[in-house]
Amino acid sequence: MSTWTEFAAAAPRIAEIFRRRHTATRNLCLLATTRADGYPRISPLEPRVFEGELWLGGMPETRKFADLRRDPRFCLHTATTDPEVTEGDAKLFGTVHDVRDEALHQRYAQSLYEDTGFDLRGHAFNPFYAADITSASAIEVSDDRMDVIIWKPGHGEYVVRKH
Repeated sequence: MSTWTEFAAAAPRIAEIFRRRHTATRNLCLLATTRADGYPRISPLEPRVFEGELWLGGMPETRKFADLRRDPRFCLHTATTDPEVTEGDAKLFGTVHDVRDEALHQRYAQSLYEDTGFDLRGHAFNPFYAADITSASAIEVSDDRMDVIIWKPGHGEYVVRKH
């Protein structure tokens, strides 16, 4: 499992596609979790990279966080509206763990406020999920090909080219 910093160093091409798409959609991604009945759940989420970690934060008591509390596995997909996927697309797979560090919560809240104006300063976060990235993939499309970039820890990025 990898932090965001470790992942970005090991898979720079996928990390760059993720950052580009994340920024283009004003930080909106789609989070896949597993419901209690075993079916998948897709939910909107605005993840943030902060202090070298990818954080999956949001409104407490939502079904997506109940899913993650029960089963910490997730897939995070950059929001795509272009059927041609000309700007690329990325998926991160992993697990989450809840971080109970009030000082970290307040540094995060201050950064969030400075970046977005959204004020959570003084609030305790429960849950506050850090992502452990276990694998990732991305695609880039050009006029005559599509590159599928895949990463797993210990293997580096590799490309499957489709014409």
